[in-house]
Amino acid sequence: MTIKTLRLPIVLLIASLIVVGAVWGWLGAPMTFPRAPLDPNAKLHCVSYAPFRDGQSPLVAGFAVKAEQIREDLAQLAKITKCVRTYAVDAGLDHVPSLARAAGLQVLQGIWIGSNAEGNRKQIDRALQLAREYPDVISGLIVGNEVLLRGEMAGSDLAALIRSVKQKSNVPVTYADVWEFWLRHRDVYEAVDFVTIHILPYWEDFPIPARHAASHVGNIRRQMAQAFPGKDILVGETGWPSAGRMREGALPSRTNQARVLSEILALAEREKFRVNLIEAYDQPWKRQNEGTVGGYWGLFDAYTRDLKYTGKSVSDHPLWRLQLGLGLGMVLLVFALGLAGARRKAGGADVKAWLAVAVVASASGILAGQAIEKTMVEALGLAGWLRSGALTLIGLLLPLFGAYALKAGWAMPGFDRILARRQLSADMRGEGARKWVQDGLTVLAGAACALAVMVALGFVFDPRYHDFPFASLTMAALPLAGIVLLNPAQNGTPRLAERAIAGVLAFAAIYIGFNEGIRNWQALWICAAFLVLAVTLWQARDGRTPAA
Repeated sequence: MTIKTLRLPIVLLIASLIVVGAVWGWLGAPMTFPRAPLDPNAKLHCVSYAPFRDGQSPLVAGFAVKAEQIREDLAQLAKITKCVRTYAVDAGLDHVPSLARAAGLQVLQGIWIGSNAEGNRKQIDRALQLAREYPDVISGLIVGNEVLLRGEMAGSDLAALIRSVKQKSNVPVTYADVWEFWLRHRDVYEAVDFVTIHILPYWEDFPIPARHAASHVGNIRRQMAQAFPGKDILVGETGWPSAGRMREGALPSRTNQARVLSEILALAEREKFRVNLIEAYDQPWKRQNEGTVGGYWGLFDAYTRDLKYTGKSVSDHPLWRLQLGLGLGMVLLVFALGLAGARRKAGGADVKAWLAVAVVASASGILAGQAIEKTMVEALGLAGWLRSGALTLIGLLLPLFGAYALKAGWAMPGFDRILARRQLSADMRGEGARKWVQDGLTVLAGAACALAVMVALGFVFDPRYHDFPFASLTMAALPLAGIVLLNPAQNGTPRLAERAIAGVLAFAAIYIGFNEGIRNWQALWICAAFLVLAVTLWQARDGRTPAA
């Protein structure tokens, strides 16, 4: 290639590098809040505490956390809070009151209530025993957590159970549930000493965006105070997740969690009400039932055991410099593969093809770091790691193979080639050293579409806890779209398999868009990726490319 033909790709390469650098500088820039999420000069009133670390779960029968592990946690929590709320007395949690006394903490002792009467009795008996042994530590008993929400007990039966515990308790007794269920069950209100309400803006039937979360908490608390004027009200759970899927306009993120916590705590201080934040530590085990978002409500990271917030400045991408470096490397690799492909075709300075390469390179540079970050956060279990890891790997590789094909003038290979092992087109024969590129492109394109269908159908049939892998899918879709647009097959017939997949993706995109709502930009983004793939596959043809 001559200096003249290299001029355009060099200019576009520099432009792509600048765009990727600017976007990552913006993404990584920290947000500064008027009030730190955790005030170093004031301790929290209370925080929900579950001691389970990575690989540990209360769902495993017979598992019990060791006392030493709880001692380490409470010593750390005593630096930021005056109280911890627990939810049960089994799985080693009955160690909490004695260890809390040594740490100088108060305990809101939880009693797990469900549909098992014998299990309920054991929980109640042990909690009452602890309350008698540690009256200076246990400030209240919480008889049941969201039992009404789960539908495991009638309100009248729950109220009777609470009254029976009150008769034997030497400390105040309450029950905890989402605020709506208190309004539906006034008999439960009559039974308790004080009311414990959960206000979780993210999980509302109509999710509340982070910017309105604190005002929502304040409005609901005031509404409950008017409905139940005779008893004290504790906001027993409130907070925001730092990672997970978006629900309408409610976006889990580090900055949004910091914002919501700081604003709720400031509101509680102004209006003089008590708040228990959920929760102390991220709990990975919750992801089995609640999806990614369930494991990221903590003030402390589950794995490092470090505070997420130590000041007023918070970044959604604390490792953004590494992600920027990866992005710049992706740009260089995409352009390098584009140059390699250009040597196979006359007219290497073709403007449209180089513009397509620049778009693919820029998008990959911006999204590669996010795709890997999302995989690390969202993958769960062997199947989850295989699925997320495969999609991310495909998203990283397809821009490279796609850039080569774009400049080489190849059409998008048919999926039947994967199974039938068809011979390469005439322009490929006799060049076995290049065969792996075409084969790799074929396999990657087929795998990308298969995974896209899997993701799309997941959102159609079971959307509540699924994450949006928009970064990986976008990196996979763009190079394929560029190939079909710039290197269309000539005089070919439509491909049946590709059109069937296109129909599924198009239908799913429309359904997901309506189901998730226009405020959910993650959903709209992935719908756009599905539609790009659908249009791309619909245009695919059997036939020879102009280069052939």
